[in-house]
Amino acid sequence: MTSPADQLRAAAALLRARATAASTDPEGNPTADWHYAALRRGRAGLHGDHLTLDDGRVVSWPSIVRGGDHTRPSYMYLAHAAYAATMGPVVGLALADWLEAAAADAQEIGASPQALAVAHQLLGSQP
Repeated sequence: MTSPADQLRAAAALLRARATAASTDPEGNPTADWHYAALRRGRAGLHGDHLTLDDGRVVSWPSIVRGGDHTRPSYMYLAHAAYAATMGPVVGLALADWLEAAAADAQEIGASPQALAVAHQLLGSQP
């Protein structure tokens, strides 16, 4: 039987491998800073990073979800799709439970640096 520590290490290794694979697209463009941009009618575009134009404007680029119209489906590169599926809503809920437990621990024994790092990334704030 696999020990809890082994299970935690295996999950960390899987997540690290998929996150690393999803940090660039097949053309080598950086895609490690995922964010969305609201569009119309409750829709949004998903982007992998930002690009600074010659005039200093910052635009969302490249798109993570590509193609698609009324005759063909949209798609993602395999590494991006595998990562998105790995971090689906069920994982998000489990992560929220872990952060709640870490918050309770922080009041009793002090904050976990790893939990705070996750919280800062989710909130878009600095430590």
